Amino acid sequence: MRPIQTLTALALLSFTLASAQGTIKIGAVTSLSGRFATFGAMQQAGFKVAVDEINAKGGINGQKLELLLEDDASDTNKALNAAEKLVNERVPLVIGAYSSGVTKPLSQYMARVKVPLLVATAIDETITKPGNAYTFRVNNQSSVYTRSLITELKRIGGMKTAVVLTSNDAFGKSVLTDATKLLPAAGFTVLSKDTYDKGLTDFRPLLNRYKGQNPDVVIFASYEEDAVALAKQVRETGLSPRMIAGIATGFALPDFLKGAGSTAENFLVTMVWNADVKYPGAASLYTRLKTALGGEEPSQHAAQSYAAVLAAADAIKRGGSDPEKVRAALESTKLNTAFGPVTFRDYAGYQNQNSVVGLITQVQGGKFVTVGPASAATGKVVLPRK
Repeated sequence: MRPIQTLTALALLSFTLASAQGTIKIGAVTSLSGRFATFGAMQQAGFKVAVDEINAKGGINGQKLELLLEDDASDTNKALNAAEKLVNERVPLVIGAYSSGVTKPLSQYMARVKVPLLVATAIDETITKPGNAYTFRVNNQSSVYTRSLITELKRIGGMKTAVVLTSNDAFGKSVLTDATKLLPAAGFTVLSKDTYDKGLTDFRPLLNRYKGQNPDVVIFASYEEDAVALAKQVRETGLSPRMIAGIATGFALPDFLKGAGSTAENFLVTMVWNADVKYPGAASLYTRLKTALGGEEPSQHAAQSYAAVLAAADAIKRGGSDPEKVRAALESTKLNTAFGPVTFRDYAGYQNQNSVVGLITQVQGGKFVTVGPASAATGKVVLPRK
């Protein structure tokens, strides 16, 4: 997917139509180029929709909101340089970044300079555990995905063994740690747990090994290209557990559905927002995000980023433009958004309470259908395997 607008690295992007006079500026860092550009495009759309919504309602205390968006090119050092640039612009807070591997060092830098960081998409558990006084996460941590998936697998029943394969990075390692702990506690025997390095394209040796182990469940945690390759190679190798699940990220992208085609059918995919969620305003948000993406389907990453901007605007409205006062205002955030509620709790870092339970979707007819938990389900699980 292409970003909404072509940008050079570290370019400033303003979404406001107002003049510089009478505006309030906030910063954001995401991956508009590089490995994570598809996710960055989703974030960019969420940012734009939120800024447009806020300004259409009169802005913040009568002033237009302006977002200064920096491209980290999917690189940690460039993200840190971008954040330093934004801090020098004297923004009261920064939103970012996309990936866990970039966001954790970014959060540590922002704490050192004492400017709040709103995390919208990165899920590594250690970003907010132990966290710091300046990092607030709107989205969920990795254990929510894994715990919610296991709860759904137990509800379905008839499954006792599992294998887990994740990317060898901050995101993947966090998921693997969660799965290694939570699966046995739920009564599953973990037959294999593996990671793979960036650049691997042939997963068939691993998948053939899993085929020989005959697990009930196969759990993957991978980024975009890897998710598609895994789905296709599962079919090629004839690996046929009762259920295959993808932990968000690459599996939660509409591009996964397009790239994997029929091989994605019946995958369980964990996420925290889907087009069919029941939050007030969710249908309108979906439509606006899709428009911002030029007709492309939005992912949860766009909705998470939308909510992050709303949280930022709310904190500035109550706290003003001083970073310390904004940080204090974030502590008492209580919002209901089309993404869901946003209320930060100081539990192993400032974590949105809405992130306690994740959604379980299933690919049915080439679409993500929410099948769990029961309170959010719009469809029922299909069990095509074994």
